[in-house]
Amino acid sequence: MDLALFDLDNTLLNGDSDHAWGLFLAAIGVVDQVEQKEQQDYFYAQYSSGKLDMTEFLNFQLKPLKENNLKTLHKWRARYVDEVVQGMIDSGRADLLTPHREAGDKLVIITATNDFITRPIADALGVTTLIATTAEFSDGQYTGHSIGVPCFQDGKIKRLEEWLAGQSASYNKRYFYSDSINDLPLLELVDVPIAVNPDPSLRAHAEQLHWKIID
Repeated sequence: MDLALFDLDNTLLNGDSDHAWGLFLAAIGVVDQVEQKEQQDYFYAQYSSGKLDMTEFLNFQLKPLKENNLKTLHKWRARYVDEVVQGMIDSGRADLLTPHREAGDKLVIITATNDFITRPIADALGVTTLIATTAEFSDGQYTGHSIGVPCFQDGKIKRLEEWLAGQSASYNKRYFYSDSINDLPLLELVDVPIAVNPDPSLRAHAEQLHWKIID
């Protein structure tokens, strides 16, 4: 059995679920539209250049989870998945899962986007195992902080190692599909790195090393 690892945003999805969640909250009036867009653009530029300050970003992105009750958050999230994410799934590359699923491989989504956003997306894609940045939950509500190592850049390797340590199965070959230069540490670690709609920096790197590229 092989291990098939998939980044989520702009890989399986046609779009970025983290970025879109913030814009969705602005659109329904939960946060200020102008301020939200400015901050989203600021952090997305950092991310695209491979220089995202993850602590600063998480303090901003997880704040609405702290400021709203769980029932309301779940209602918003369900609407977000239905109105926004489903289109990203339909126009994305969920088909990349199919050959590995048919081969009996272990499917894992490994993403920097927090688990509050990504758990229902993984469920919609039929992937049970999700490794994501973890939003802290205590006494029935979110705290606005993350716990553990953020699942980002080198942190993806750390989080994967933690997960593997709890597995009884062994894997013959490890695949990883990603669009982002931020995932270069894990891409360089696996047996089969695959660039999916790669950003310019990852494309150049993939071409130089003759990695498979899917557009």
